[in-house]
Amino acid sequence: MDYFKYFPRVEYVFGNEAEDIGTGIVVTELIQDMSLYVDVIDEIKRSKAFYLKYYIQEHERPDNASMNLYGSPSYHWTFFLMNDHLRESGWPLSFRQMEKQLKRDFPHTVAMTKDDLTGHFKPGEIVIGQNSGARGKVLRRRLDVGAIHIELIGTIPFSPIERVISKSIDAIGTQSVDCNTMPEYKSPHHYIQNGERVDIDPATGPGAL
Repeated sequence: MDYFKYFPRVEYVFGNEAEDIGTGIVVTELIQDMSLYVDVIDEIKRSKAFYLKYYIQEHERPDNASMNLYGSPSYHWTFFLMNDHLRESGWPLSFRQMEKQLKRDFPHTVAMTKDDLTGHFKPGEIVIGQNSGARGKVLRRRLDVGAIHIELIGTIPFSPIERVISKSIDAIGTQSVDCNTMPEYKSPHHYIQNGERVDIDPATGPGAL
C-alpha cells in the first residue's frame, strides 16, 4: 500500500533467532518500522469536510466497513488513524462478543440492598443465603450504591430475592441483610440522571428515573 512505503526500513530479529554457530552473526530481516506513530494534523482531523457519518453494523469488521465505504477492504487502517476513540478502545464488539467479555471480566455475584452495610459484610467474610443455602466470600462492598460483591463457593447460586447472613471476621456475631442478587455483569456500576452521573441514597434506592 502506497501509504506504508514511506515508513523507514530497519533490521529486525524474528522470534528467538540465535547467533549462527561459530560466526557470532544474528540473522535479521529488513522490514518497514511499523512501530512509528504518524499523527494527522489536528486541523484536518477537526474539519467536518473530511468526515462521513457511518454506523458500524453488528459483526461488521474494519475491512467490511472499508469495502462498503470505499469499494475496497484495503483502507481499514484509516479508521484508526483518524478516530482517536477507535485507536484507544479498539473496534466495537458485537452484542454477543460484548456479553462474553462482560461475563469473563465480571464473573461474580452482587447482592443489592437498602440496609446499612457500615461496619459489617467486610471483605473476606463468609456469607450464606438463608433461602438458597448458597455460600460465598465477600470480595468488596460499595456503600455508595448498596452493593456486596461475592465470590461464590460451590455450585449453588443465590436466590434472586435473598436474606444474606454474614459471620463477622472477629466472630462477635452475625449480621443479615435483605437483598436482590444478580450476576455481577448485570449489576449497576453507577447511576445517571439527565446525562450526568449522580449519587444516590442506598437506603431509598435510585428511584424510577
